Amino acid sequence: MAAKIKKGDSVVLLTGKDKGRKGTVTKVVTKDGLAERVLVQGLNMVQRHTRPSQGNPQGGIINKEASVHVSNVSHVDSNGKPTRVGFRIEADKKVRYAKTTGDVING
Repeated sequence: MAAKIKKGDSVVLLTGKDKGRKGTVTKVVTKDGLAERVLVQGLNMVQRHTRPSQGNPQGGIINKEASVHVSNVSHVDSNGKPTRVGFRIEADKKVRYAKTTGDVING
């Protein structure tokens, strides 16, 4: 099944403490071939308490992004508004498009 949200897409968060903020997808976590969770750059930050190790001799508190369920993000169209993603065939190729504007996404 084709992915509606991919790495590099600009998305907006629909729920949570960062609701309404926009960011870029840095990683897509899949399960059984389907996108399940995404990491969005600079959003849903959490604090991780780490003990000293060889890679991080200081240890301490590290800020990092936590994953967000794919249902809680929406693609951003050319107008900057959240949109649903659809698929259609153009020139014998399956492309993603924004349902609000009809524009092709990374096509």
